[in-house]
Amino acid sequence: MSRNKRTKKDNKEKKNNSGAKRLTKDIMIHSIVSLFQSSPKELFNYKQVSKKIGVSNQVQKLQVVDILYDLSADDFITEIDKGRYRLNSLGTVAIGTFVRRSNGKNSFIPEDGGSPVFIAERNSKHAMNGDKVKVQLFAKRKGAEPEAEVIEVLETTERTFVGKLQVAKGFAFLITENKTLANDIFIPKEKLKGGKNGDKAIVKIIEWPENAKNPLGEVIDILGVAGQNTAEMHAILAEFGLPYKYPAAVEKAGEKISDVISEEEISKREDFREVLTFTIDPKDAKDFDDALSFRILENGNYEVGVHIADITHYVKPDSIIDKEAFSRATSVYLVDRTIPMLPERLSNGLCSLRPNEEKLCFSAIFELTKEAEVKNYRIGRTVIKSDRRFTYEEAQEIIESGEGDHAEAILALNKLAQKIREERFKNGAINFDRYEVRFEIDENGKPLKVYFKESKESNKLIEEFMLLANKTVAEFIGKTPKGKTKKTFVYRIHDLPDPKKMENFAAFIRRFGYKMKTEGKKSEVSKGINKLLDKVQGKPEENLIETLAIRAMQKAKYSTENVGHYGLAFEYYSHFTSPIRRYPDMMVHRLLERYTQGGRSVTQNKYEEMCEHCSSMEQVAANAERASIKYKQVEFMSDKLGMIFDGVISGVTEWGLYVELNENKCEGLVPMRDLGDDYYEFDEKNYCLVGRRRKQEYRLGDSITIKVAQANLEREQLDFMLAE
Repeated sequence: MSRNKRTKKDNKEKKNNSGAKRLTKDIMIHSIVSLFQSSPKELFNYKQVSKKIGVSNQVQKLQVVDILYDLSADDFITEIDKGRYRLNSLGTVAIGTFVRRSNGKNSFIPEDGGSPVFIAERNSKHAMNGDKVKVQLFAKRKGAEPEAEVIEVLETTERTFVGKLQVAKGFAFLITENKTLANDIFIPKEKLKGGKNGDKAIVKIIEWPENAKNPLGEVIDILGVAGQNTAEMHAILAEFGLPYKYPAAVEKAGEKISDVISEEEISKREDFREVLTFTIDPKDAKDFDDALSFRILENGNYEVGVHIADITHYVKPDSIIDKEAFSRATSVYLVDRTIPMLPERLSNGLCSLRPNEEKLCFSAIFELTKEAEVKNYRIGRTVIKSDRRFTYEEAQEIIESGEGDHAEAILALNKLAQKIREERFKNGAINFDRYEVRFEIDENGKPLKVYFKESKESNKLIEEFMLLANKTVAEFIGKTPKGKTKKTFVYRIHDLPDPKKMENFAAFIRRFGYKMKTEGKKSEVSKGINKLLDKVQGKPEENLIETLAIRAMQKAKYSTENVGHYGLAFEYYSHFTSPIRRYPDMMVHRLLERYTQGGRSVTQNKYEEMCEHCSSMEQVAANAERASIKYKQVEFMSDKLGMIFDGVISGVTEWGLYVELNENKCEGLVPMRDLGDDYYEFDEKNYCLVGRRRKQEYRLGDSITIKVAQANLEREQLDFMLAE
């Protein structure tokens, strides 16, 4: 290069580096606006924007940050996640979902993403929660939240509500505690369906006239008298859109299924009828969907069979029973009852692995050394005959005493399970060994006593062999040999924890003097969580820290895309062992049968949709189960008004403190209005309320003494006040 050319190049670089040729702010704004308009669906951070518009100077990069902030404040762009923006494609008219709230804070969620937009009740066109709507966006006022008005309801959601009837002479109202509806529903007398004052009922909104304060409704079903146990349990199910009775036509179809097992069917299966086999279940269980067989092989190794009820032998795809099972996707376990996924003839009869009855199974059979190393396994259909039905308590007694029916087998299985469990934790599985709240209830459903169900060795014995079977089945299909095409399968997946949530969690536990690693290898982080869970055992903050650790995790779900199971530290995991109560297990059984017979892979999209439905229904069922526990806790505390209890602050919000009682784990609210000694401010970042004058702090995890002030069964809410 000539000296002249080099000098020119040096000068040009000097100019750029010194910033002499900086873009003006107007040009930068114009370039950034054009960039977002030309790529309306792309996300950009300030570095990407700077590069795209030709800014390399650090000072000007900071200007880009300011411009992005201003454009976001003006709603031209939307911050989708921290520091990453996309064009706000909302014009003057937009389509999305209406979110109704009983406090009047209704909002609109644009269908292509973006921030919620406030809609006042007068501008809602009586749209209901979940409706698809078209809205007119108002011109944005400086410093004010964006607002909109519903101009058309495009699609309506199910408009049924659960509540208590208030019946007058010529009309009635449904009084509801629903968080999405502030107004009671007016019911003309001819639409009452025989409902009486004080009945719990399901009502459907049939019309909401434009100028009327209340919607008009008709009674769909009467659940019984408010306060009666069955009426209240059915009301909880109905609130979550879950069925509370089984369709007669499906029950009838179940009754028609033959209970005869033909010799031809037995000849197609491996015969375990002469092999020692037993079930271990809760004492109140009616459906036994898993059994274990045990024998010692000639080479000294153990053969352990995990035998699972062969539901899909009886329930054919697209049959009336199958369609109902898929719709439900899971059995629901309320405090005092089970709402089964399958008709009782199948779940408690034909398919239940009851003792001394020949039963058809789908089985995973393992050859294990005394050190619990799997030498071989096979998966296939079997016929069994259970020798004995154990409760967990009976099996536990044998483990502890070393004596009892089939003690040799149970003790050997327990040793194997302990070794398998030890290996699992060595590989990084997380030990969430939490207790469950249970109630002792009388014949009318009234809770007499709260107790905690703890997992003992007999529970863990069954758990480890079920986990082994589920993992092995997933590996059997999921581990594809080289040169072979991967087949679509149903996995139970659990993704890595959200790093931000983990950092927040680590910051929170530091207040209690605990430390935890949040970065590094998967197994290092999970081992750190296990160490923490060990340290908090028996401490007042144990339940709180375990709860927050679980919240920092992702939710497990069903998917055809395998990402492994973080919590269990398994690369491959599925659900195979509970087809009586979970539809995904039925899907897995059918896919196993298809693929072992040489069948082609099923369509992934169709199965992914089925997985999404099952995951969604599992969540709904869990919410209903929690609501039934909450109801029984409030009922249990209703005769303890004025009594004083010690507890722990389990939640901090702008409306008050949630307190969990040490004695029975019942949770209630100390409303903000009852913290009358000061004006308290909510510090969201530090999980606390701080008094403005006296600087008194109420922090998450603090010990606190309360008095029971109110037990509102209709709202499923306990109100506490601070004890003097």
